[in-house]
Amino acid sequence: MLDLEFAELSDAGKVREHNEDNFGHIAPGNPAEARTLGWLFVLADGVGGHDRGEVASSTAVETLLSCFRNAGAGEPAASSLQKLVQQANLKIYETGSAVGAGPRAMCTTIVSCLLRYDRATIAHVGDSRCYLIRRGQVQLLTNDHSLIGEQIRMGLISEEEAKTSEKRHVLSRSLGTNMVVNVEINEHQVLPGDMLLLSSDGFHGAVTANEIGAITSRFQDLNEAIGNLVSSAKEKDGSDNITVQLIRIKNVERVGMYRGRPYKLR
Repeated sequence: MLDLEFAELSDAGKVREHNEDNFGHIAPGNPAEARTLGWLFVLADGVGGHDRGEVASSTAVETLLSCFRNAGAGEPAASSLQKLVQQANLKIYETGSAVGAGPRAMCTTIVSCLLRYDRATIAHVGDSRCYLIRRGQVQLLTNDHSLIGEQIRMGLISEEEAKTSEKRHVLSRSLGTNMVVNVEINEHQVLPGDMLLLSSDGFHGAVTANEIGAITSRFQDLNEAIGNLVSSAKEKDGSDNITVQLIRIKNVERVGMYRGRPYKLR
């Protein structure tokens, strides 16, 4: 059966008075739930003044967690996450419309990881990220949905130029902007010893992939590792809120997949 351990930490940083990041998780209550529902981790980075970003990010996390508890057991992970994120998007859009916030005035990024058997299914919108750490090597599993991210993928700007661009925080996609959102979803096999790291841009805007690999290799205790990761981001920058979820896979249940359904491997 899938077995894991995790740590979560958020810091307002050195400049902002409020923390507009939100995060949460749901752990299965028994082995049957581990197979039919799994583990869900969610992180959101709110955008908008007058506390609207905080409302948007908390609404996103709360909607995913509450709706996940009522999700149909055994539904394919990708379709389950698609529905959950769309529900959160609509809730934020309707909340923003009700208070007269207007387009783009109340929105949030989101990155979510659903773990079942030996698979991690990642859904994200915006520039919050998910990394896979395997034997000290760090792989980015998500694409930044930002103006700069799109320009990098098109070859119009370099990674170094992106770091100093005034437009590096401009999102090309977010929850709450429109009634329907384009959710990017991908699935990856995980192995015992793998780690998954979810983060807001206040973290990965300051800490490089090489530094993530070095710190997570140095500290075996997840609470020590995540404390050092967040402290490093705060020391190097700290101009934004910093949030990290760190998950270590201890054991998996190997399966094959056919039309989105798992079957046991002999």
